[in-house]
Amino acid sequence: QVRLVESGGGSVQTGSSLILSCATSRDTFSKHAIGWFRQAPGKEREFVAAVSWVGGSTYYGDSVKGRFTIVRDGTKNTVFLQMNNLKPEDTAVYYCAADRTYGNNWRHASGVDYWGQGTQVTVSS
Repeated sequence: QVRLVESGGGSVQTGSSLILSCATSRDTFSKHAIGWFRQAPGKEREFVAAVSWVGGSTYYGDSVKGRFTIVRDGTKNTVFLQMNNLKPEDTAVYYCAADRTYGNNWRHASGVDYWGQGTQVTVSS
């Protein structure tokens, strides 16, 4: 059973930074690509970033490239999303996700099998 537990959301001002965490089991961590999507009110769930379980290859959505960094920590079975220079348009519920496949399936939420409960990020101007 795949369980993903997010933490680290909050309310910040434009230009601030936040770190989101996604904790899981060792089995899930070692056999799944893990990443993040986000969903703002009235919008579709949008891909943010993902990291493979082999080699640590990373992949980012165009709207966050250069500002967000995804990192795997094998000592904690946790994936972190470092978010810098936050903007009001980054406001959304952020969901951790996992899938045994690391590829184009991550372009859409329908391509990923497992989800966390979500954590709210609010950026005010």
